[in-house]
Amino acid sequence: MIAAQPSRDTSLRRYLEHPRGGPTVLRIVLGTQLRRLREAAGITREAAGDAIRGSHAKISRLELGRVGCKERDIADLLTLYHITEEAERGDFLALARRTSSPGWWHQYGDVLPSWFETLIGLEEVASVIRTYEVQFVPGLLQTPEYARAVTRLGHPQASAEEIDRRVALRIKRQDLLTVANAPRLWAVIDEASLRRPLGGSEVMADQLRHLRSMAALPNVTLQIAPFSLGGLAAAGGPITILRFLEPDLPDIVYLEQLTSSLYLDKRDDVDHYLAVMDRLSAQSESPRESLAILERLLKQDS
Repeated sequence: MIAAQPSRDTSLRRYLEHPRGGPTVLRIVLGTQLRRLREAAGITREAAGDAIRGSHAKISRLELGRVGCKERDIADLLTLYHITEEAERGDFLALARRTSSPGWWHQYGDVLPSWFETLIGLEEVASVIRTYEVQFVPGLLQTPEYARAVTRLGHPQASAEEIDRRVALRIKRQDLLTVANAPRLWAVIDEASLRRPLGGSEVMADQLRHLRSMAALPNVTLQIAPFSLGGLAAAGGPITILRFLEPDLPDIVYLEQLTSSLYLDKRDDVDHYLAVMDRLSAQSESPRESLAILERLLKQDS
C-alpha cells in the first residue's frame, strides 16, 4: 500500500495563511511545487520554457526560487501541467503574487546586493543557523562599531552615509535572534578573529562583552576554535548552514565570497559541509570553556 501524501493544496495554503521569510522563501516554495508538477507530468524544462516564451534556464531559475515570476507565466505552466481545478490554481496564483511583496530588507536595496538578499530571507525562516567564521565575528553577533570597522574594510571608498546604511542593515538582521520562535544560532569562531583588534582595543573589548552576553541567550551556542588546534577541517573558509522546519525547504549551505556567494542544496554537498561543521564543533572548545576564553581575553585588554 502506498502511503498517502499531503496534498499540494494543503501545503500551499499553509504558506498563504502563515507566511514567513518574505518573498525569498515563498519563491523557493513555489518553485519546488512547480518542479514537482512538471516532473509528475513528464514535461521537460525546455517544453516548459517554450510554454512561457522563455528558456529551460528560466525554468531552472524559477524552480530554484532565484527569480520572481509573472502570474501569466504561472497560469500557463499550470495549464501545461494539467492543473485545471480552480481552487488549486487560485492558491498557486495567490502565492505567485506574494513572491513580489517586498521584505523589510528592501528598504536597504541601495546597499544590499541581490546575492545577499537571499540569505536574509532564508535566515528569517530558518530553525537552525550553524556558522563558522575565520577572520571576523559572525555578522549576527557583531556590535555596531565592530560592524562599522568590518564594513570600512570591505568598502574603503564608501561614503559615511553608505557605511551607516550598511551597518544599520547588519544590526537590523540581528533582530531575528530575540523574537518569538527565534532560530537557534550555533556559531564557531576562530580565535584569531577575537585577537585581531579590529576598530581598536575599545571596540574589540565591547565586542567581546557582547559575545559573552549573546552566549547567555538560550538559543545561542558559541564555541571558539583555539590556536592550539592547528589546521581545521574547514580549510580556512567561512561556512553557514541553514536548516528549516518547512518540508519544502531543504538544508542550504551558504558560502560567501568577496563579491558573490554560493548557495548549495544538493544532498551530497550539504552532507559534506555538515560533516565539516560537525568536526569543527567537536574540535573546538566547549561553550563553557569558550566563555572562559572570552573572560581571559577581556582581562588581557583591561
